[in-house]
Formats: sequence, C-alpha cells, structure tokens
Amino acid sequence: MRQASTTEVPLSEALENPESTSGRAPTLRIANGMPLTLQPDEVMRDVRARRPRLITALRQARAPQRFARFASLLALDFAAVFGAIFTALAVKELVRGTFVLDKVSGQAWDYFPFVFLVTALVFALSGLYGSREERPGLSAVLGGLFWVTVVSFAYALVNGLDFRSYYIFYGGFLFALLWVGGLRWLYERATDLMLSAMGRSRRAILVGSGDQIEAVARALSSNGSATRYETLGYISLTPRPENGLRDLGELEELPRLLDEQDVQEVIIADPDFPQEEAFELVDSCNERGVAVRIAPTTMEILTQEHQLVPGQTVPLFELKPPVFEGMDFVVKRTFDVAGAAALLVVLSPLLGAIALTVKLTSRGPIMYRSRRPGIGGQPFDCLKFRTMHTDAERRQAELERENEASGALFKIKRDPRLTPPGGFLRRFSLDELPQLWNVLRGDMSLVGPRPLPQRDYDRLLDWHRKRYLVLPGITGLWQVSGRAELDFDELVRLDFLYLERWSVFLDLSILVKTVPAVLMRKGAF
Repeated sequence: MRQASTTEVPLSEALENPESTSGRAPTLRIANGMPLTLQPDEVMRDVRARRPRLITALRQARAPQRFARFASLLALDFAAVFGAIFTALAVKELVRGTFVLDKVSGQAWDYFPFVFLVTALVFALSGLYGSREERPGLSAVLGGLFWVTVVSFAYALVNGLDFRSYYIFYGGFLFALLWVGGLRWLYERATDLMLSAMGRSRRAILVGSGDQIEAVARALSSNGSATRYETLGYISLTPRPENGLRDLGELEELPRLLDEQDVQEVIIADPDFPQEEAFELVDSCNERGVAVRIAPTTMEILTQEHQLVPGQTVPLFELKPPVFEGMDFVVKRTFDVAGAAALLVVLSPLLGAIALTVKLTSRGPIMYRSRRPGIGGQPFDCLKFRTMHTDAERRQAELERENEASGALFKIKRDPRLTPPGGFLRRFSLDELPQLWNVLRGDMSLVGPRPLPQRDYDRLLDWHRKRYLVLPGITGLWQVSGRAELDFDELVRLDFLYLERWSVFLDLSILVKTVPAVLMRKGAF
C-alpha cells in the first residue's frame, strides 16, 4: 500500500492559502520536534471556528453565566412587580381623577417588598430562574402569579388589612401578567440574539437507533432551535446508519467518551431504548455532571402533558439524579411535617373509630408493623391498621400461586386472610393513615414512591431499586394513575417521573387527587 506523502508547510501559509498544500496534508512542527499533521478540511474548520479569547472565555465560564442569568431574571421581575403594582394603583387613581405621583409611588413601595419576596420564591420553585432550556413558558408565569395573588390576599386577611375593594389584587394580577410576561418575552428575544452572536453551542452525543438519530440531529441543527447544538457523533444500538455524523462506537464506550470529550449532554433518541441500559447511561452521566435528555416521539408528546420549551424544534426533557437535596429537601421536609401534623389533628376522630373497630372485630393488635425497606434500603416499621388475621404472613407462601399482580408485587382481590373490616379499610386505603406518624418520625414522606414489603423488594431489578434513593411516601403517582391496574414497570416509571418533576405544587396536586382516586376505588384491592 502506497503511503501518503507528507510535506512540511508553515502553518501560517497553510491557514492563509490552503491551496498551497496542493492536496497534501500540512505538517506543523511542535516544541518536541514531533510532527502534527493537519488535514486540509481540519485547517479550514480551525479558521472558521477561531474566535476572540474573550468570547471563548465567556462561553466556558458556566458559574458566572448561571449567576448572571439568575441576577438578570430577578432584576427583571423586580422591575415588573413594581411596575405592575404602580400601574394598578395609577389606573385606579386616574379613573377617580385623584392621581398624585408621590402618593401612588408611596403606596406601591408599601406593598412591593412582600409581593416581590413571594413572587421570587414561587418563581424559583417553578423553575422560572433555571437555564433557558429548562425554563417553562407563559403558563408557569400565569400559575406562579396566581399563587402570588392568593398568598398576598391570605396575608392581608390574616393581618386585618382593610380594603375598600379588592381591585388591588385582581388588578395587580392582570398588570403583573402583562409586565412579567412582556419583559420576560423581551429577555428571551434579546438573549437569543446575544447567544447567536457569540456562537454558543452545547456539545452533545446522540444515543439510539438509526432513523431517530438522524431526525433528531437534523432538527437540533435547524435555525429554529433556541439552543445551538454541536453534535459530536452518535452511538447506535442498531446497525450503523449513514447519516453524515461521526460513529462513536458501542454503548460500552460512552463512559470513556465522557471522560475524554467535553460533553455537556447525552440525548437519547430512541423510543424503544432498553430501560436497563438507560439507567446505566444515566448513572454514568450523572457521575460526570453530564445532562441526560430524551427526545420523545410524536405519540409521547401528544399523549402526555409535556410543556415545550418556547422556540425549540425538538422538546428535550432532562433526567436528573433522583434525590432531594439542599433547599429541595428542606422545603419538602417542612411541607411533610406541617401536613402530617395537621392531618393527624383533623383525622383524630376517624383514627379513633378505626382503632376501636379493629379491636372489637378480631383478635390481635390494633397496629400492624410491616418491616419494609426505606430510603437507601434501610428497613423501618411501616405502621398500618391491622386488616388481616395474625397468621397472615405464615399463610402467604401457600397463596403465591394465586397472585394477581405483575412484577414484584403480591396482590389478591379476595384474600382469605382479611378480617371482616379489613377489606373495607384496604379498599379505601384507611389502613394507611397511621403512616402519618411515620412521616413525623422521618421514615416516610407524604408523597413519594410507595414502600414495598421485603418479599416484593427482594424481587426487584437493580433499576427498580433506584426509587429508594428518596423517602417512601404514603401516596404518589401510583395512587392517582390507576393504582393496581398498572403494570409494575409502568408504576416504577411513574416514580421516576414524579422525582424528575417534583415541586410543592405537584405534592399538593397528588394529595388532592388521592381523595377521589381512593373514593372511586380504581384499581384498589
């Protein structure tokens, strides 16, 4: 085989006049005397990619970018909230014909500190200070301002503030929607232009199957995308497609690629990506601080309530590590303690009546302590009102063949071990109410993945057990999404969906939806 000839050409000449190489690869002599061969197309790419050092430094400085984003959005909301209050008061005074600038400004500054503080907290919990790829759209702004209005109204009532009318609340809400929505829209447009001028892009690897990889890569490279992507290549689980992208090899090589390349995202572009490999992929990426996102199929977009990122041609949903930490943990734990204590007080008559019924209808203790794995697999006593006879655990082995649930679960609709009131208590989940005490003790959360008995836990696959990275819950998406009628793998996926999208508002929504789900007895046995 004839070797390709190599001719030494000064780098400056090669950069300024690529034709001078006459089709030969220019060579640059570096300090140790070893030759570095540059292909002509690589020389052209280096020329086009060259940017001033200041711009390159700004692109790579991620921490300052995050701070600048948060500070600019917070300042924007500062101006918008004050503008909304001032406008609402000014319109009122103008209609009355009593407008005085100093008076209106003074009133606006009186209301402003509390309203802005609540707005900043609600917006932060709603993700409205996150990265541009993650920030929700106008619907989240609308929902956040609604809750700000509700909290402000409740605060005014509690503190005995007198108003001749409630115009300041609904008027302030309408003007806040105009001010906040308008300024944030201008912010998005301005940052779009700035990022385009800087040539900012995110380095990504696509993983999936051939056709889907090509479609996602084409969409991400379109001019309509809000974020510019530099696709480093692809890893395909099917025979290698010819799509013009770089083939990066097998899935097993992904950890090495993440260590060697400056990868910012791994995008799963496959509707049928194997779930075991997906969780291994997520673990590898999370360990290295690389974001994992999924490009859903058209059917998934149509059948689920996803909120698209404005301006994106492909909606991308990030898979974060399934843990609660930092401020998220503090907020969730505070919500759990307050909610559990309040429910124990309100439901105390019902708890007393159930305890008396259990005591009078069968022999044995009122409470059943079910030893179950909790957070990190550590066992704890999960409290329940006893709904079965005392020999229930001994008889379970002989009933295994009658199991009607899928996967690791054990369920029988007409379980012969139930006590007379046991079926009623279980069907309406009343036996679970003592777990409010587990919440106060820190063993459980009000909302989260349901803790499974040790028998079921021992049958879980490795990827199933990642749901135990957080405190188990009394209720969750299982209970409001079909309960026992769902396949076990679907139930686990609901757990991960909850962990990914958690917020206090989501917990409240699940708690509210649990009541009709229990009363309708859908899928419960």
